[in-house]
Amino acid sequence: MKKIICKVEYDTEASKLIMKKTSGEFGDPAGYEEDLYETKDGKLFLYGKGGENSIYPTETIKRMSAAKAEEWKNA
Repeated sequence: MKKIICKVEYDTEASKLIMKKTSGEFGDPAGYEEDLYETKDGKLFLYGKGGENSIYPTETIKRMSAAKAEEWKNA
Protein backbone atom coordinates (compact mmCIF):
# COMPACT_ATOMS: atom_id res chain seq x y z
CA MET A 1 0.00 0.00 0.00
CA LYS A 2 1.15 3.53 -0.73
CA LYS A 3 0.02 6.74 0.90
CA ILE A 4 1.29 10.30 0.71
CA ILE A 5 1.27 12.21 4.00
CA CYS A 6 2.60 15.79 4.12
CA LYS A 7 4.25 15.34 0.70
CA VAL A 8 6.11 12.18 1.83
CA GLU A 9 5.32 8.84 0.21
CA TYR A 10 4.99 5.85 2.54
CA ASP A 11 5.09 2.52 0.67
CA THR A 12 4.91 -0.89 2.33
CA GLU A 13 6.59 -2.57 -0.66
CA ALA A 14 9.57 -0.20 -0.72
CA SER A 15 10.11 -0.12 3.05
CA LYS A 16 11.62 -2.47 5.61
CA LEU A 17 9.26 -4.38 7.91
CA ILE A 18 10.42 -3.88 11.51
CA MET A 19 7.72 -5.66 13.51
CA LYS A 20 4.24 -7.15 13.13
CA LYS A 21 1.44 -7.49 15.70
CA THR A 22 -1.91 -9.21 15.36
CA SER A 23 -5.08 -9.09 17.42
CA GLY A 24 -7.76 -11.76 17.09
CA GLU A 25 -8.00 -14.79 14.83
CA PHE A 26 -8.14 -14.95 11.03
CA GLY A 27 -11.68 -14.13 9.92
CA ASP A 28 -12.55 -12.34 13.18
CA PRO A 29 -14.47 -9.18 12.19
CA ALA A 30 -12.87 -7.36 15.15
CA GLY A 31 -9.36 -8.71 14.48
CA TYR A 32 -6.58 -6.65 12.95
CA GLU A 33 -2.88 -6.54 12.04
CA GLU A 34 -0.41 -3.72 12.60
CA ASP A 35 2.96 -3.63 10.84
CA LEU A 36 5.73 -1.18 11.69
CA TYR A 37 7.85 -0.13 8.70
CA GLU A 38 10.91 2.05 8.13
CA THR A 39 11.46 3.90 4.86
CA LYS A 40 14.86 4.07 3.17
CA ASP A 41 15.41 7.53 4.66
CA GLY A 42 14.53 6.41 8.20
CA LYS A 43 10.91 7.53 8.52
CA LEU A 44 8.69 5.19 10.52
CA PHE A 45 5.07 4.34 9.80
CA LEU A 46 2.38 1.93 10.93
CA TYR A 47 0.32 -0.02 8.40
CA GLY A 48 -2.99 -1.33 9.72
CA LYS A 49 -5.68 -3.57 8.26
CA GLY A 50 -8.46 -5.58 9.79
CA GLY A 51 -12.00 -6.84 9.87
CA GLU A 52 -15.07 -4.71 9.42
CA ASN A 53 -15.54 -4.24 13.20
CA SER A 54 -11.87 -3.58 13.99
CA ILE A 55 -9.97 -0.37 14.56
CA TYR A 56 -8.80 -0.72 10.92
CA PRO A 57 -11.93 -1.49 8.86
CA THR A 58 -10.01 -0.15 5.86
CA GLU A 59 -6.27 -0.29 5.15
CA THR A 60 -4.44 2.70 6.57
CA ILE A 61 -0.97 4.12 7.04
CA LYS A 62 -0.01 6.37 9.95
CA ARG A 63 3.37 8.03 10.31
CA MET A 64 5.10 7.57 13.67
CA SER A 65 7.85 9.25 15.62
CA ALA A 66 10.71 7.11 16.93
CA ALA A 67 9.37 7.56 20.48
CA LYS A 68 5.84 6.46 19.52
CA ALA A 69 7.23 3.50 17.57
CA GLU A 70 9.26 2.40 20.59
CA GLU A 71 6.17 2.76 22.77
CA TRP A 72 4.13 0.70 20.27
CA LYS A 73 6.81 -2.03 20.16
CA ASN A 74 6.83 -2.32 23.96
CA ALA A 75 3.03 -2.31 24.39
